[in-house]
Formats: sequence, structure tokens, C-alpha cells
Amino acid sequence: MALTLGLSLLTLPAVAHAQPAPCFDPNAPLTVEEQRLGDRLTPTGPAVGPELVRLAGFEDDVSRFTTRLCEPMSLSQALYHAAGRGTELWQAAVRRAQSPQTWDAYDDRPLYWARLLATKALRQWQPRGWQLDAAGRARLVDVFDRTSRGVEEVRFADGVRRIAVTGFDPFQLSGTSVRRSNPAGASALRLDGKVVDTPSGPAVVQAAVLPVLWGSFDQGIVERFYGSALRSTPDALVTVSQGRPGQFDVERWAGRWRGGFPDNNDVPATGVVPDAAGWPQPAVEFIETTLPHQRMVDAGTTPFPVRYNREFCEWPLGTVPGTGTPSCRTDEPTPGAAAAAGSGGDYLSNESMYRANRLRLGLSATTTAGGHLHTPVLGQPADPAALTDAAFEHDRRAIVDQVVALVSVI
Repeated sequence: MALTLGLSLLTLPAVAHAQPAPCFDPNAPLTVEEQRLGDRLTPTGPAVGPELVRLAGFEDDVSRFTTRLCEPMSLSQALYHAAGRGTELWQAAVRRAQSPQTWDAYDDRPLYWARLLATKALRQWQPRGWQLDAAGRARLVDVFDRTSRGVEEVRFADGVRRIAVTGFDPFQLSGTSVRRSNPAGASALRLDGKVVDTPSGPAVVQAAVLPVLWGSFDQGIVERFYGSALRSTPDALVTVSQGRPGQFDVERWAGRWRGGFPDNNDVPATGVVPDAAGWPQPAVEFIETTLPHQRMVDAGTTPFPVRYNREFCEWPLGTVPGTGTPSCRTDEPTPGAAAAAGSGGDYLSNESMYRANRLRLGLSATTTAGGHLHTPVLGQPADPAALTDAAFEHDRRAIVDQVVALVSVI
């Protein structure tokens, strides 16, 4: 039964020829992200997400999770199951990223798609003998999502320096770009639990992978991870995302503004960065990095150049934020001006830096450095029908290894 059910879920209702198991409703609504599980590079080729899950060896993880859902259980048992299997998936992805593999160990995509297969199953799940309401289903999805990202796995060792790092899921996944990877997420997997040698001695790294979703940020996923990390008084917080081609940027400023670009569910968001309930959050417009940016620039890491990016944008004094033309400069923000963009822009990367460091300020973590690192853009395999090629894997490995080297400079 496990193999049949696992394959049914991996190949997905509305895409697979097999019938879905009776404990799943194939007509239940899915998110835009989950709907992409059926996307293919060619009309006769495999669905990209499930194929990456198969190639990475995560089929059994998904199968065990979905099989158990078809056995009798209460909501509390289902929550325990979601938390446990989500944690196991994260740990399996970290192990895979840090050991030799037949399929490239630096590939972050299998974790992303395996997570979506599991959350899809939870949205379609029909428990035996009782009705699962919308609130209970949302809790289940949230628990699995958070645990499978490493958000709940902050475990700092004693006696060494501590660094907390986040990367991001793949994004901009339309058409053949459904095969995109994100070197920031791959870096988080490569770093989680590692001890790196820094100028001030060994440092243990705890990492997580953030969603490219405005709604998850509204619900406080950034604060949840970094809030847990800050209880251990880490030496540094480093948010990492994919930036511009050909270079790394250590961003000087984070800005309190969302520019409206759609997320992975095709949902846009514009306006002031909202608070996350339950956390101290000072209402500052710009937050300046306290990472050792010059040391990171001067460290001589390769192969990409590393720049200190001083750019920022603000709404002119006396205007309503979101109207008119922002003033973009490289000097200092005008006292009293509202932020229109940080050095890293006005998307979720900027917001990850803003939220993490707003929390750092709110908790008066004066000995903790904080800031953002943008990686070079990772391209896609040259053949539009290919999931990978040698150049793609080489470039991702080079970016990730340089992220590790830059974190080791802090």
C-alpha cells in the first residue's frame, strides 16, 4: 500500500493515470505553488517537481507521510505526525546537502517540491470518522511547512560562536522556469549545523529556508526563526537571497517597504512592512547592517566579486508613501523620510533583512551583528527541456561555496 499511495501522491491527481487514494479529495483547492507540481518541461516528460523528488531519493519520505494519513488518527495525532515528518524531511535534506550524492548534493529543489507534495496531501486529506475544519487543516499545513524548513530546529552548541542564517525557496517558476534553483536555499542546507572557522574562532551555524510568500512573512516566520536564535545570543544574523548577476552584495540598508512584486502564489503586496504579532518591533524606516562588511569585501573569496551596496530609496518628505517618485541615492537617508527600498530592493529579500534586524533591535541584542547577503543570480540549464547540466551544477556549487566562505569571515 505504501508504494502505491506514495506513487499516487508523487504523480498527483489530475496529472497521474492512477486513481488517488480514498482518503484524499482530488478536488480540494490547492495553492498556486502546489498546482505547479504538475508542470512539465515537455508534453511527454515527467512533472518536474515529483521527478526532482524521485531523483533526490525523497520518494520514501513523502510516501511514509501520506500512507500514515490514510490510517485512523485524531487531530492531535495528525499534528504530531506533521511535525515529526516535517522535521525528518528537513534533516534528510540537510544530510543530503552535506554528503556525496548520485544526484547533485547542492540541489535545493527536491526539498521544495517534497514539501509541496506533503502540503498538497494535507489540503486533500479526508480523515476517517471525523471532519477536519479549515482552521485545523491550516494548522497542519503550517506545522509541516515550518518544521520542514528548519524554522523549529534552532539548536546552538555551547562554547563556540553562533551564527543564524536563512536562505529562500526557488521563485519565479512559470513555464520552463519551474526548474529554477535558489543558491540561497542551497547555502542554508549546506550550512545548517556546520562549525565554520571565523576570525574570532569556531562558530556553529543554524540555518533555515524561508518561503517566497508575503503571507508567511505576515504570520511571523522570520521572527519565529530569528527570535528562537536570539534567545541564545548569537554573534550574527545573516539573511541570504539571490540578487543580481555576477556579484555578491553585502547590503547596507533594509527598508520598511514592500514594492508589490508577486510571490510564489502570484500574490502581490504593497505598503509598509507589517508587524508580526507577539514580537517587539520598533517602527524604524531604515536599518543599517552591522555585519563586518569591509572584511567580507576584502576577504578575497572567489570566484565572484563582493561589493558593499550603499543604495537606498526614500519617499520625498511631505509626500504619501507609495505615491510620487522615490529618491534613490547612496549617501544617508533623510531624517524623517519613509523608506521606499532598502539596498537590496523592496521584495522579500529586503524584508527578511528588515524583519530579522527589527527584531534584533527590539530585543536589544546589542552584541549581535545583523545584515543581508545577496548572491549572484543562478541561471538555468541551457537545454530548456533539461533539469540540470554540468554548467548549472558548477555555477550553483561555486555560489554556495562562496556563501559558506563569506559566512566564515563574519
